[in-house]
Amino acid sequence: MTRLPRAAGAERMDEPGADPAELGRSLADLRGVNRWLGGYRVVLHHLGRLVARHPRTSYRVLDVGTGSADIPLRVAAWARRRGIRMQIVATDNHPTTLAFARRHAAAEPDVRVEPADALHLRYEDGAFDLAVCSAALHHFDARADLLRVLREMDRVARIGGIVNDLRRSRPALVGARLLAATFWRGHPVTAHDGPLSVRRAFTPGELDELARAAALPGARVHRHEPFRVALVWEREG
Repeated sequence: MTRLPRAAGAERMDEPGADPAELGRSLADLRGVNRWLGGYRVVLHHLGRLVARHPRTSYRVLDVGTGSADIPLRVAAWARRRGIRMQIVATDNHPTTLAFARRHAAAEPDVRVEPADALHLRYEDGAFDLAVCSAALHHFDARADLLRVLREMDRVARIGGIVNDLRRSRPALVGARLLAATFWRGHPVTAHDGPLSVRRAFTPGELDELARAAALPGARVHRHEPFRVALVWEREG
């Protein structure tokens, strides 16, 4: 089987003039993907391991490229069940997406939604304990931008970070195309962006190389079935 090369190209949900109704449907579809195809599970799995190795009663967490803030909401509920306080700043750089995130997270006191550019995070060094980025890193094409996002996340996080993203493969692309032709058929943004997201995603080897180039401390890449990959890094102590 020949290797599936990484593709470039703009996703419709990133367009400044994206139709709010279609964008809202796409964000709902992404919540379904996170729920049923491992997005939540991957983040909580690695978050639990980091928390166990760096125990404290409260944490500050930055979520980069939050979408509709579904990951921060899951993290806040997960932490509360364990008697941990996690104050999460959920950020995005798309105004319409931010509006959806604010509405979605309005009832959760431990999640605050605010604008931020992943390439130029407006926070001081070490302002957070942890930084998280879920299914957003693949939205950047240029290698320089990918490294900048990782370095910015590392800069603001005292303990470390988690990048949870799609794993590029031919089976994943087939699955995305099937979803686009069936469940997402009436959702043009998701039907377009779903297969393209797989084509823009990373292999474990590519993420490992990016982590090394970005000089992330203690970085490790983890495969998660069926189609996920996680890059996790942490400082000692």
